Amino acid sequence: MDHLVIVIPAYNEEAEIESVARGWHEMACLVGGESRLVIIDDGSKAGTYARLQALQAELPRLVPLTKPNSGHGATLLFGYRYALNMIESRKAVAGGEGDSWFVFQTDSDGQTDPAEFPGFWEKRHEADVIIGHRKGRQDGFSRIVVTKTLKLVLRLVFGIGITDANTPFRLMSSEALAGKIGSVPEDFNLSNVMLSVLFVRDASLRVRFLPITFKARHSGTNSINLRKIVRIGMRAVRDFARIRRELDAGDRK
Repeated sequence: MDHLVIVIPAYNEEAEIESVARGWHEMACLVGGESRLVIIDDGSKAGTYARLQALQAELPRLVPLTKPNSGHGATLLFGYRYALNMIESRKAVAGGEGDSWFVFQTDSDGQTDPAEFPGFWEKRHEADVIIGHRKGRQDGFSRIVVTKTLKLVLRLVFGIGITDANTPFRLMSSEALAGKIGSVPEDFNLSNVMLSVLFVRDASLRVRFLPITFKARHSGTNSINLRKIVRIGMRAVRDFARIRRELDAGDRK
């Protein structure tokens, strides 16, 4: 049997979080088994976590968590590790020989559509990692420029082309995720980007990109502005170069 853990980081999304939780909880129910929806409140200033707690009685697969604010990338790593630990615990208790576990990640701002998830799930055994490719995205020209610039930087630093490295719509086998997460720096803001690089560089992994829609943000806190984008970008280039050297050194061993 196949099981799923959906991981969603959230920050000041009290206006959207209920509809997002309901939509993705429906997908966890669709998969069934031991599937869970894990939503991590990243130290929101408003009522995001309280709303999640109130939903628990109605959404039995929902696991709301909260933690001090540390940013999107660190919260993703927190959520991924929580999911992997949950999977290992379930395996230890239930045995589940022959069962397969998957981790799916999306964001809490309502820009992705749960209705597009079943198409990914149907292909779960055709690839180790399936990442969404945002086509016709509606979140602004500046974000499109950032994505294209990131694609160029990854090609220059790592020598690989990645269709859309930072998409918050990705389905991963638990084995693929567990094998790579340890190589992502703890405080790295672009955790999904680095995971995409590690997945694509590994010739033993089957990685696919499928088109998805990406809607405009209607509410919540957009924690990224132009100044922050530039600062993150400069740091990311340095970190990418360092990680590339470390990966190359590991390949030579």
